[in-house]
Amino acid sequence: MARLILFNKPYGVLSQFTDAAGQGAGDGPRATLSDHIAVPGVYPAGRLDRDSEGLLLLTDDGRLQARIADPRFKAPKTYLVQVEGTVTDAALDQLRRGLRLKDGMTLPAEAKAIDPPQLWPRDPPVRFRKTVPDAWIALTLREGRNRQVRRMTAAVGLPTLRLVRWRIGDWTLDGLAPGDWREVAVPTH
Repeated sequence: MARLILFNKPYGVLSQFTDAAGQGAGDGPRATLSDHIAVPGVYPAGRLDRDSEGLLLLTDDGRLQARIADPRFKAPKTYLVQVEGTVTDAALDQLRRGLRLKDGMTLPAEAKAIDPPQLWPRDPPVRFRKTVPDAWIALTLREGRNRQVRRMTAAVGLPTLRLVRWRIGDWTLDGLAPGDWREVAVPTH
């Protein structure tokens, strides 16, 4: 029976079990999945950047891993994104239509302004600036390019301050604190 683990990856943790580079820039060894998950034989289905937080799925089933991570299967991924600036309808429309980035056009995304979500505090906290407003966007993508959410928000004039992946397909972070994980039933479709 295949295993599927939902993990709430904290900020600063690499999406791998070992740190091939050895350490960060002068800050000693970097945190990895092995600091949180002691389950043999599972591997991440996709990645989250070290400076992103949230849902990471791990499995021991190669076909399931591909179905989750491969953009051809277009599993929707929803991100809660704190951005610098004021979210405008024009910016949201650009995200919804798709944007031209250096590596080509993005697929249209679902994008909406949201109230600040009830999340755990980030460590370290996002820098607060009294003179610069910030806002939150819920952004759902069906592709997964390198640092895509950050590049998309920057392209519409809203640099990302905090990025939390909340949902992948039918799986969400509901009830998972940072660094926690739980095993779930594997879908049979």
